[in-house]
Amino acid sequence: MEISHRTRTLLKVIVLGDSGVGKTSLMNQYVYKKFSQQYKATIGADFVTRELQIDGKLITLQIWDTAGQERFQSLGPAFYRGADCCVLVYDININKSFDKINNWHDEFLHQVTENKAREWCASRGNIPYIETSAKEGYNVDEAFLRVAKISLDNERVQDIYFHGISETASEIEQRRSCAC
Repeated sequence: MEISHRTRTLLKVIVLGDSGVGKTSLMNQYVYKKFSQQYKATIGADFVTRELQIDGKLITLQIWDTAGQERFQSLGPAFYRGADCCVLVYDININKSFDKINNWHDEFLHQVTENKAREWCASRGNIPYIETSAKEGYNVDEAFLRVAKISLDNERVQDIYFHGISETASEIEQRRSCAC
């Protein structure tokens, strides 16, 4: 089966769970087919990619390994942005890690609001949705370029509408004025 480059899809996957439950081990086993007994806490976050084929489409999984330590949880929203899904991980030998799965799930859903915003835009006549960051300069130029293009398109539609009117404003005024 031939794979077209047009069918390539990038999916961002976030791996969440308490510190020490095996998030990094799970990710390394999937991507590199390796396991290490040594424990080394993840600082902040890291990501790896793996490609797979599903129904003739080439899928690139961008898998984000996040730190489970509480001191890094404030970084979560930055890593969750643009995520398509999350994998919740717990250690079957540590009941507390399972009990906290709901917290991880709720935090992820609270932070990933892009889909909700896209749905809102779509329900109001397909208003364009563009995420930007003034701080990072992300998508700022693209957003304003999009605004300009939409404005130009709207202006052209109005030009077409007014083009069909044969009289000018001065001709209308001349007809209304008194010849006295």
